[in-house]
Amino acid sequence: MKHISTVLSVVALALIAVLFYLQSGSAKPKKVAEAQAKPLSAESRVAYFDMDTLEAHYDYFRDALSQAKSKESAMNTELSGMEKTYQKKISEWQKKGTAMTQAESEQAQQEYALMQQNFQSRKDALQQELYKNTEDLKTSIRKRIEEFLKDYNKQKTYSFIFAYDPSSFIYYKDTVYNITSDMLEGLNASYKKK
Repeated sequence: MKHISTVLSVVALALIAVLFYLQSGSAKPKKVAEAQAKPLSAESRVAYFDMDTLEAHYDYFRDALSQAKSKESAMNTELSGMEKTYQKKISEWQKKGTAMTQAESEQAQQEYALMQQNFQSRKDALQQELYKNTEDLKTSIRKRIEEFLKDYNKQKTYSFIFAYDPSSFIYYKDTVYNITSDMLEGLNASYKKK
């Protein structure tokens, strides 16, 4: 799911290539014929990096993941504390049981409904905050990778750089085109400077 845009881009690129082939037919313009006569590697250079390796060894990614986990833990702690407080109050009401007057019983029911509403509102707010924080971290990581690759590619001149993920539609990869170690070295050096 996290790489669906990459997959869709690859599929769209393949479809465009098929359409181009079908449209060109036998009357190929001179430039197209020349371009097809050249080997693909002379025109387009492709590289990839292993997303799993990057996630495991990129210091910023690990720090961001740790930050997200600590926020999630804090959220769970807060919600657990609220739940314990509410359970204590409910236990007090249960102890009173039949000794409660009708007015006390109605007040307890209203208070219980308010507690449930407060708990759900706080839970929703914390989950939304956690989701936004996670998305911001993902965007930040993606931006750092893109900025690094833009600078890195000034010298390497690749036409495409793909992120390889075991769940992707890429079934074979030649390690000659793997730039993961270069990326890790550069990204970690850049992160340490900041």
